[in-house]
Amino acid sequence: MKVIDHINQAIENKTTHFSFELLPPRKGNSIYKVFDTIDKLKEFDPKYINITSHCDEVIFAESANGSFQKRITNKRPGTVAVAAAIKNKYKITVVPHVICQGFTPEETENALIDLNFLDIQDLLLLRGDSSKRHDFAAKDSGHKYAIDLIEQVNQVNSGNYSDGTHTEAFETPFSYGIAGYPEKHSEAPNLDSDIFHLKKKVDAGAKYIVTQMFFDNQKFFEFEKKIRAAGITVPLIPGLKPISALSQLNLLPQVFNVDIPEELAAELRKCKTNDQVKVVGTEWGIQQSKELIKHGVPSLHYYSFMASNCVRDIAKVIF
Repeated sequence: MKVIDHINQAIENKTTHFSFELLPPRKGNSIYKVFDTIDKLKEFDPKYINITSHCDEVIFAESANGSFQKRITNKRPGTVAVAAAIKNKYKITVVPHVICQGFTPEETENALIDLNFLDIQDLLLLRGDSSKRHDFAAKDSGHKYAIDLIEQVNQVNSGNYSDGTHTEAFETPFSYGIAGYPEKHSEAPNLDSDIFHLKKKVDAGAKYIVTQMFFDNQKFFEFEKKIRAAGITVPLIPGLKPISALSQLNLLPQVFNVDIPEELAAELRKCKTNDQVKVVGTEWGIQQSKELIKHGVPSLHYYSFMASNCVRDIAKVIF
């Protein structure tokens, strides 16, 4: 089943499904680090697993003569390989992320051809975010926006390729979701503008929206009202991340442009160790999840990076 089929099934049955997102391990680590995370969480019947994508990074290394040389490094295995390994071992729907940043259209097309060959037809299409190492920039003639990436996937679904060749349309075309930002994307001038562009992506073919992490459910409820008023009718899936380290109290708002409610922040400030933070973050995640289920969301999607044990503790209570 595709992700949208799982979501629609949950809507029809008035249930809430469990899913989570993985970060591929850094180079030098094997697939077993990924399997360890999945093994912790598979008892809660995840309907799908997302795998994040990362472009090459540019670093400047000092040489013996004191000059700096530009080097390109790839710190994580490719999303296609990770998705295929998970699908083969667990027979669970996998959702590789496909991003604009750092990839040419030709590289993206090659990834799509590989994924189709591997019978992986679910994608999450994203622009990709800037980092401290480099501002967002399209590689060579790469796509600048997710809407351009959507158009390329639509073309490939129709059998049209970048070299001008044409084949029959895929028997099972790619189905894809996109990201939404309850507190707006950091680069958007305002939330209404952000929603305007979100609707363009839905109109182009996105089947569902999964949100950036948030810690205040009221922000999600308000965002949902706004997108419905704008004419967006596809399912909206909340993305949740339990806070698991002292550093995240300041780091998460800086990196992801999210607010941490004062009630949660006050409890985190009392913590002296990361173990204490995990207890607070897990309990907050449980209460968030309960309220969202009561609201009727068809799926809860958890970001497991550095928090797989917390996600497991939440799932034990919720699922």
